[in-house]
Amino acid sequence: MGRKHICCLAVVLCLFFGTSAWVRAQDDITAHRSCSNCGMDRGRFDFSRMVIQFNDGTIRAVCSLRCASDELDRNSGKAVKSIEVADFNGKQLIDAEKAFWVVGGKRPGVMARTGKWAFEKKEDGEAFMKTNGGDFATFRETLAAAKEEKGKKMGMMGTQRKE
Repeated sequence: MGRKHICCLAVVLCLFFGTSAWVRAQDDITAHRSCSNCGMDRGRFDFSRMVIQFNDGTIRAVCSLRCASDELDRNSGKAVKSIEVADFNGKQLIDAEKAFWVVGGKRPGVMARTGKWAFEKKEDGEAFMKTNGGDFATFRETLAAAKEEKGKKMGMMGTQRKE
């Protein structure tokens, strides 16, 4: 009897905590349905969305690293309290600094040509790379790559306007 009760309790706890993580993810999307930078539906991009919280309490919820980069540039005078990103597989928000980022590969990014995906677990990133390619990078390296890609596009657009 004792073993059955322990097993049942374990199942109930797993269901509760798994469901509560999903509910927290949905709360984030419900509270900030549209990207504060481009207006895209963050629910549609639940696997790439990000939330930036500044020390003054301002929150910017975006659809992608590209839009997060824009928000960070726009708010460069503000101190950042936290940056969270969706785990590519589970879609729950995780600390962007602690995430295992995969840059590149054959899967195109959101709002970018080059894919930049975050994983809570290193083994999930490794599995992604086996199928899609890409390389591990830190958050700072990944953010720098997003800014560089954005700069190249802006430079090309500027050249086209002059012609």
